[in-house]
Amino acid sequence: MATATQASVRVPNYTDAMVTRMVTEYTASPSRDTVNALAREMNKNQRSIIAKLVREGVYKAQERTTKSGAPIVRKAELVSEIAALTGTSVDSLVKASKADLQRLVAALQSIVPSAS
Repeated sequence: MATATQASVRVPNYTDAMVTRMVTEYTASPSRDTVNALAREMNKNQRSIIAKLVREGVYKAQERTTKSGAPIVRKAELVSEIAALTGTSVDSLVKASKADLQRLVAALQSIVPSAS
């Protein structure tokens, strides 16, 4: 006769009440501070809270910024803007430095302000 084994019971990390509270608080104030506060209150790490909010479909990733607080602009976006301003394909400009591309965009915008 085979011996009966005890079925493993999975204990959820979050109760339904915890999930409801997390979603309610985060949707009211979608910020990293809210995530940090929820993590402290629920004795979970921040990544766990974020993962649960993502799974619930409510988490919005914070927009990445530079050290100065300006939004991050990729070189490819600058090249696309240059192409739009000049009306030509300039794909090889991606190899130029970002500072040079930014200066070129600024110069083109001052010459052709109606295209931007």
